[in-house]
Amino acid sequence: MQPTNKIPALYQPLASYILSRHDIDHEKLKNICSFFHPVKAARNQVLISYNDTCRAYYFINTGSLRVFTLNNAGVETSRYFAFEGMFATALPSFIDQKPALEYLQALEKSELLIISRKDFFQLVDTVPEFSRIYREILELGFVNAQKRIYGFQGFDALEKVKWIIASQPKFLLRVSNKMAASYLGISPSTLSRVKSRL
Repeated sequence: MQPTNKIPALYQPLASYILSRHDIDHEKLKNICSFFHPVKAARNQVLISYNDTCRAYYFINTGSLRVFTLNNAGVETSRYFAFEGMFATALPSFIDQKPALEYLQALEKSELLIISRKDFFQLVDTVPEFSRIYREILELGFVNAQKRIYGFQGFDALEKVKWIIASQPKFLLRVSNKMAASYLGISPSTLSRVKSRL
C-alpha cells in the first residue's frame, strides 16, 4: 500500500479505503479525491427525501447514515446503515434518476465527502480502479440484501441479533433499539429481551 501522506487529512479515510482495495498510483488517487467535497450533516438531518431524485453519493469520514422507508401509518423500516469508511446513497434513485421512495438520514453529527452523480460516473467510466470499487459496492450491497432478506426468513430473533453482531459488531452500540429492531424485523421489546440474554 502506498503512503497517503500527501493527501489532505480530510481525504485520508477515502484514500485509505481505495488503497485497501486496489493498488493505485498517487496522482490517480489525488484525482479521485479531487471529485469529492466535504459536507457536514447534523444529527437526524435528512439528506435525501422520499420524492427527491438522488444526485450524489456520500463517503462517511465520521458519523453514520441510514436509508429508511416510511409507510402510510408512519412506521419506519430501516433498510441500510453505513458507518465510518463506508459509502451510502439512495442507490436505486441514484442509478435510474427517479424519485427515491426512501430517505437518507444522518443518524449522528457526521462529516461526509460528497460526489455528484455526474462526477461519480465520470470516474467509473475513466478510472478502472474506481469502476471496480463501484462494482464491489454493488456486489456487497446485493449480497448483504440477499442474506438479510432470505436468511432472515428462517431466523428466529436470537439468530437475527447474532447475525448482526457477527456482520457489524458496532451496530447495536451505535443504533437505537427502535431502528435496529426495524432493520431486523422484530419488535423493540423483543430486541431488548434478546440482548439481555447475550
